[in-house]
Amino acid sequence: MTDRAAALPSAGATGGKPLWLQAAPFIFLLLWSGGFAVAKVGILYTGPFTLLALRYGIVLVVLLPLVAWFRPPLPRQPRVYLHLAVIGFLIQVLYFNLSYFAFRFGISAGALAIIVSMQPIVVGLLAPLLAGERVGGRRWIGLFLGLAGTALVILSRSAIEITSPGVLLLAVGALMAMSGGALYEKRFGTPQHPLVANAVQYVVGFLCTLPLALLLEDGHVVWTGPFLAALGYLVIGNSLIAVSLYLAMIRAGEVSKVSALFFLVPPCSALIAWALLGEAMPPLAWVGMALAASGVALASVQRLPWRGGRARETGP
Repeated sequence: MTDRAAALPSAGATGGKPLWLQAAPFIFLLLWSGGFAVAKVGILYTGPFTLLALRYGIVLVVLLPLVAWFRPPLPRQPRVYLHLAVIGFLIQVLYFNLSYFAFRFGISAGALAIIVSMQPIVVGLLAPLLAGERVGGRRWIGLFLGLAGTALVILSRSAIEITSPGVLLLAVGALMAMSGGALYEKRFGTPQHPLVANAVQYVVGFLCTLPLALLLEDGHVVWTGPFLAALGYLVIGNSLIAVSLYLAMIRAGEVSKVSALFFLVPPCSALIAWALLGEAMPPLAWVGMALAASGVALASVQRLPWRGGRARETGP
């Protein structure tokens, strides 16, 4: 009997990037940006650890039958599972648990998005050492333009709220966990079927988060329409689609270039938080959005034309 698992699209087979990879940055940005405001809605109805445990449990209820049905090829080397587990721990356990805990103690959705958006600078500084990736001058200019745009969004929004130094440490910890996950994926990650990679990472997330929910929270959930909508978005939009696209983009390109997308998260998150939570969106924020977008475009461009048709700096 033939294997039901379909092969992933190959850039080499199509003579360029597959269509899904070309669309990935836009889909990721939209879904990831919305996750900050949606998560803050979710914890209005239950504890942060309970919300995450429910999220990961439902993801596994969806994923495991798909793994059994499609029978994707499994990694043969034990270290591959170890690498997937480490990435799952950094992103699914540390990043999301620290982020949701910061929400519980009063950080605004915009403030958390802004702190986490510093990831491109962290990754750019550490990529040469940990991922063997050179970050050229053009890309650094783009990163700092993106940082300047993000700073404008920070200064223009009165709803940027950090209630205590402890909450700030939680947010910075989330930033370092996501940066570490990106660098680890670039250094040790290998192409795996997304069903297998996601299943391993969410098993790690569930097994580490469920004990926190049982020990530190009472498990109470207010099952309302807004909560179910938020949970559905976090399961499908964030867990199954956005995280998969993020890791796939890192494997397909340079980690510092992919991380530059995070400069666009605060503007997009600000718009969504304004719509869902009523957080302020003053005119100066639009200037910051344009500047951040320009920086991301400069940091992400594949090729810069130079004299005689030569490329001064190229990407993959």
